Amino acid sequence: MPSGHPSPYRAAIRSYYLLAGGAAFCYALAFTVSSVYRIEWARLDPLQLVLVGTALELTIFLAEVPTGALADLRGRRLSILVGLVFVGFGFLLEGAMPVFATIVLAQVLWGIGYTFTSGADRAWIVDEVGEDLVAPVFLRAAQAAQVGALTGIVLSALLASLRLNLPILASGVLFLALASALRWLMPERRFQPGAHDGGAAWAVFRTTLTRGLQVTRRHPVLLLLLGVGALWGLASEGFDRLWALHLLQEVTLPTIGPLAPVAWFGVIQAVTLVLSLVVTELTRRRLETGSYAAIARALTLLTGLQFVAMLTFAASGQLPLALMSYWSVMLLRQVTEPLYAALINHGVPSTVRATVLSISSQSDALGQIAGGPLIGLVGLHISVRAALGTSAAALVPALVTLVLVTRRQRALLPGSTVECVAETARAAEDAAS
Repeated sequence: MPSGHPSPYRAAIRSYYLLAGGAAFCYALAFTVSSVYRIEWARLDPLQLVLVGTALELTIFLAEVPTGALADLRGRRLSILVGLVFVGFGFLLEGAMPVFATIVLAQVLWGIGYTFTSGADRAWIVDEVGEDLVAPVFLRAAQAAQVGALTGIVLSALLASLRLNLPILASGVLFLALASALRWLMPERRFQPGAHDGGAAWAVFRTTLTRGLQVTRRHPVLLLLLGVGALWGLASEGFDRLWALHLLQEVTLPTIGPLAPVAWFGVIQAVTLVLSLVVTELTRRRLETGSYAAIARALTLLTGLQFVAMLTFAASGQLPLALMSYWSVMLLRQVTEPLYAALINHGVPSTVRATVLSISSQSDALGQIAGGPLIGLVGLHISVRAALGTSAAALVPALVTLVLVTRRQRALLPGSTVECVAETARAAEDAAS
């Protein structure tokens, strides 16, 4: 970064990288073993495994927009800190008691925490850095997250060889530590939280939420992208909850020296992140992030490749093919996420940015809620392979929708998008007044 930038600007970017890398480290610490923990310690069946995810996504669906609107009203920094604390307590609860009901309650806690951070973190950094410069920051933050996650995977495998729940408990403690550190390091200079109370506070809350919904409804490309997000969510739910069960039931995992079989899951996740780090860097260098039509075309290609990889994984019975197809699915997702974030952020007014981003996350949760129980029933009564194939089928309409987005290139051009959203914001302001 050029040295001419003022120090508050550098502090914001460094804090965002710390948030991205630190949170990814903590998540990887828990997620590397959480699937095996639920299968081997809690003894969950395919339907229960998916219902755990459904509980999480239902929590996100219900809490996402209110917490995003509160972030727009009271400040994104405070929302992020509160969210990290909720996530930490959620992981502490899950690691302490391997029981289905307790695990579901833990999902509710950290799901609430996630909603406090999911819209606020990106809205905060866009405000601090500026919309025109934020795409490279998103990609760099994705790399920081990959490095943090790789470190978390290694530590998770080591701790799990001692006791399977130790990485989950450690993750909860470290989330609380991250919140404490960011409380002192994280600036917020370009957002002025409103000072309201009583009925006035709720009036501003409703106005902010209404404006966010109006921007979303009247922006046709944004509506299409939200539909894509819902379909991605539907496809990812069954895959994320059942891939470990598929490997344990259908594929023989050889031993790795003196390490426990759970070490294989650390190896799988570590390779995923190393490959993701390389591909994300290539994306950052070669893709024209200022061309939103180019990003839409890239997302179409990535979604098609993911569909093929998910079907291959569902059909695989041998370790090499299962690993290659699993790595492909996860690699494609890692590249897709920062590109989707840059596309969904473009042209959205700062006053409702966190709300619109929260609506985007809510669409993903809606897709997972709608598809999760069905996919779990398929896995319970037919087979895990059939459930994974059903998940992949959701990517077909997502591909069709992305083709429509790509064809509407004029709507993706910066000038027309900004004009569309600005007109919507002005109309919302007139209606509110």
